[in-house]
Amino acid sequence: MDRARDTALKALIEIETKKAYSNLVLKKLLRSKSLDARDRAFVSELVYGTVSRKLTLDWIISQFSKTKLKKISLRVLSILRLGAYQIMFLDRVPDSAACDTSVELAKNYAKESSGFVNGILRNISRNSAEIRMPENTGSAAYELSIKYSFPDFLVENWLNEYGREFTEKILESLLTRPDFYVRVNTLKTTPEAVIDELTAEGFEVLPGRFLNEALIIRNISDISSLKAYAEGRVTVQDESSMLVTKVLDPKPGEKILDVCAAPGGKSTHIAEHMKNEGYIVAWDIHEHKLDLIRNNARRLGVNIIEPALRDALEPVNEPEGKFHRVLVDAPCSGTGIIRRKPDIKWHRRPEDFGNLVEIQQKILYNASRYVMPGGVLVYSTCSLDPRENSAVVNAFIRENTNFIPEPISGMPGIIGDKKEAAGGMLNLFPHIDGTDGFFIAKLKKNK
Repeated sequence: MDRARDTALKALIEIETKKAYSNLVLKKLLRSKSLDARDRAFVSELVYGTVSRKLTLDWIISQFSKTKLKKISLRVLSILRLGAYQIMFLDRVPDSAACDTSVELAKNYAKESSGFVNGILRNISRNSAEIRMPENTGSAAYELSIKYSFPDFLVENWLNEYGREFTEKILESLLTRPDFYVRVNTLKTTPEAVIDELTAEGFEVLPGRFLNEALIIRNISDISSLKAYAEGRVTVQDESSMLVTKVLDPKPGEKILDVCAAPGGKSTHIAEHMKNEGYIVAWDIHEHKLDLIRNNARRLGVNIIEPALRDALEPVNEPEGKFHRVLVDAPCSGTGIIRRKPDIKWHRRPEDFGNLVEIQQKILYNASRYVMPGGVLVYSTCSLDPRENSAVVNAFIRENTNFIPEPISGMPGIIGDKKEAAGGMLNLFPHIDGTDGFFIAKLKKNK
């Protein structure tokens, strides 16, 4: 039995049956000592690729199956998806290997269907060069939905907002695997020292695109096994998320409030920028998530963060006007991080967006009360949807005239050239900036 493909199949079935996130399922399954580093990387590629391309794969399978997909058992359909993904999207895997290993999986998990699996996959293999995505259907949303494997309501939203060319670029970029970023803890070390340390351990390490503390690590499967991670010299954070602290621009000695703080990535980054001098209050609604903040702060050697159990949706009088800077990293649809968590696009529903916007508006309004006169309020999401981003901020400004957009200046690279920065907003896109999709807005409270 091919252990890597067997593990990938188990992951796919658990993801579907438990509506679980791929990254969490993989983290659990890849602990097995029976898999070497190469196998773990292959399992990850198979799982992320199959989940990302699920709609496209189902459409391809349906072209060769006389049985409707809804009548095929989940086990068999998962085997077919896994095999079809290798045939259609993994050039380095011979079609014969994709077919043979899939048939073996079928013999182990659904013996009566092994012939069915063999016939479908060999048909796909023989005809792969002639397979065409839907065209001239009269619905651009449907065509792009099948081609790029996205729910059609998401595609429709982006077509209406961005037009076809830009939408296709977004969709294509969200099918790619992102770089693996770490943030160097400048309280303990330097980027140069970390590069030397990890290079000596056999990793390929590259500087980030925009920030000195951002590094890209290649050929890594388990960050927690690194001594540099365990001892707090690095932590995991995408560069787009690091840019939020750059925009917030905290100073040593200031009082900062992070109202949606868990697991503490931004709070600890803020502390590093403040040279561990000052006071940071980090709120979260869940007690167990406060432990994540405490643990991260402890590992990184940060001692100026005070985690507190608070619901950002509920206004509090006590801290009103007390903080120099307040960060709202709002709950959102997560459409900007689909590269990392492809399951997001299958979990989202059209009605989610209205509910999220209502929550975002309430949190932003409550958070604004805690900013002292002359202080700064930063709002961020990992969403690509303007309803959650500029629309929320513009509505807030209209209703709260004591806040004005603060130009975002001094940003590195191509980000500094974005015209919208002069109006206090930044939109980051994977296909343009090479980061996760992100939105950041900076507002200043009148004195």
